[in-house]
Amino acid sequence: MSKAGAADAPARPLLGRPSNHLQIGIVGLPNVGKSTLFNVLTKMSVPAENYPFCTIEPNLSRVAVPDERFDWLCQQFKPKSEVAAQLQITDIAGLIRGAHKGEGLGNAFLSHIRAVDGIFQVVRIFEDSEVTHVMDSIDPIRDLEIINEELVLKDLATTTAEVEKLEKVIHREKHRKNELEVYKKCKDLLTANKPIRFGDWKPSEVEYVNMLSLLTAKPVVYLVNMSEEDYVKKKNKWLVKIKQWVDEHTKEAPEIIIPICVSLEAKLVEMGAYEADAYLNQLKTTSSINKVIKTGYHAINLIHFFTCGTDEVRAWTVRKFSKAPVAAGVIHSDMQNGFICAEVMKYVDFKELGSEGACRANGKHHQKGKEYIVEDGDILFFKFNV
Repeated sequence: MSKAGAADAPARPLLGRPSNHLQIGIVGLPNVGKSTLFNVLTKMSVPAENYPFCTIEPNLSRVAVPDERFDWLCQQFKPKSEVAAQLQITDIAGLIRGAHKGEGLGNAFLSHIRAVDGIFQVVRIFEDSEVTHVMDSIDPIRDLEIINEELVLKDLATTTAEVEKLEKVIHREKHRKNELEVYKKCKDLLTANKPIRFGDWKPSEVEYVNMLSLLTAKPVVYLVNMSEEDYVKKKNKWLVKIKQWVDEHTKEAPEIIIPICVSLEAKLVEMGAYEADAYLNQLKTTSSINKVIKTGYHAINLIHFFTCGTDEVRAWTVRKFSKAPVAAGVIHSDMQNGFICAEVMKYVDFKELGSEGACRANGKHHQKGKEYIVEDGDILFFKFNV
């Protein structure tokens, strides 16, 4: 949708929490590169003072989301303050087979996944005699199967328990019949080894699915951790096999695979910007970290809109399909409660025409009401009563 007004449509239901403060978790077996990746992201963290009501736990990193539109707006307005959109990333303990039954750190691992809204699944394909593999060999397909199986089995146990509990009371709580049917549908899907996110869910069913906070309802981005040599060559015997596995297991909604060399990214963070650029030029390659951040941000259904002025240019994060009053509430609850209208310009129009006045003169400045659905990259100004 590129025209103002095209987004005046019913908001679609999304699996997941109804919140704009969403997190993505780094998941994988032990010794696949999760902690090193998290350390890279932690060193890139946005200073806490740039984010309201911010308390960051040791295992949580908040990183700026790269956006050329934001950079261009900052160049145009030359504001006193620049605040980019941000992604919260959580480091999660390594999983082993049997986690769904509590093996290893299984219970903690699975509870931490339950608390996030999407997954960066790190899969190791690099060989290193000094970094042992928990399964004693490199086999990313086996590793993918283990994680998929553990999450499905844990969700199956959760849904089975809910079905059994409801069946005992449904004779006197007949109003919960639809809820029971949804839980049975979840159970059937998981019994067939299908993650919840690939189910064909009606809008009326999504609310019930979300109540269960199921692990396999969360979107996944696959990060394939390679050696530096293989990453530069973009070649490894496992890459095709991983793509085949992911394609086969995500046919209903294809998920993204990103090759990355975590050790290279760690090396780049330790270098200065000039030295890092020179090293990448020498290798004739590029960093993957910006792609990882942007992909994770959009995978958990986050978008951002801009507010612009000489005092501040800021990107505000909202869930996809959020209506204008909800977006206003991200800035301040008073703006949502007293919402009157949103003045909307599309970034592409503003960039082409060069100013708010030119957008007005060319019919590219619009007033929208409570039903307007905010689009990624909107430039907004809210009118409200206190």
